[in-house]
Amino acid sequence: MVSFKIDGQSVEGKEGANILEVALDAGIEIPHLCYNESVKPYGACRLCLVEVVKSGRSRMTTSCTYPVTEGIEVLTRTEKTLRARRMIIELILAMCPGDKLIQDMAREMGVHEVRFKKEDKDCILCGLCGRVCDEVVGAHAIQFAFRGDRKEMVPPFGEEAMNCIACGACVIVCPVDVIRMKEEGDERTILRWKRTLKMKQCKVCGNYFAPWFQLEKFKEQVKLSKDFFDVCYTCRT
Repeated sequence: MVSFKIDGQSVEGKEGANILEVALDAGIEIPHLCYNESVKPYGACRLCLVEVVKSGRSRMTTSCTYPVTEGIEVLTRTEKTLRARRMIIELILAMCPGDKLIQDMAREMGVHEVRFKKEDKDCILCGLCGRVCDEVVGAHAIQFAFRGDRKEMVPPFGEEAMNCIACGACVIVCPVDVIRMKEEGDERTILRWKRTLKMKQCKVCGNYFAPWFQLEKFKEQVKLSKDFFDVCYTCRT
């Protein structure tokens, strides 16, 4: 275990852990949007900025990408970090003025007015949906396209995400809830990626439980009996 301090509080973290995850485990709140323990840290939103004091020198860094080190001191609420976070959340709020979570975070940080030109976007470009699709699901169905203010997360060529298995992982991890999933009859649709797939019925209860395309992909990846993919989770247990 690695021992260090966060705001004067002694904490311990596993070798290879980052400051943010250790802080959260210790009940120390650091604002963040793009961090999720299921994927590699990315540092996209930069809201988790902290000051790290090491060998008498201080530097500001994203806590989700900084590995814990023996003897460092982490400062989460210095005027420098708070000022930087306010600027960042104000920029995000200007880009996505309609996002309720961003509005609430901005208010909590003391940002009540936006000085920048407002846009009409809903995606905060945290990249979580694409990273969970790549690193956890392995579908590689969506990716960032374009640069600058045109940057967006899209399926290839902006059309239907043909590799999407409609698992819903992107729906779950999206921090601002702009990726929606709809189930109607025997179809499941991930609206943002324009992907609609037929669902399979459970042989026991008759309920639709997963897309055919998803189950066929899983069959290729894991060695389980064929019957496993014919029965829903509830009936299996």
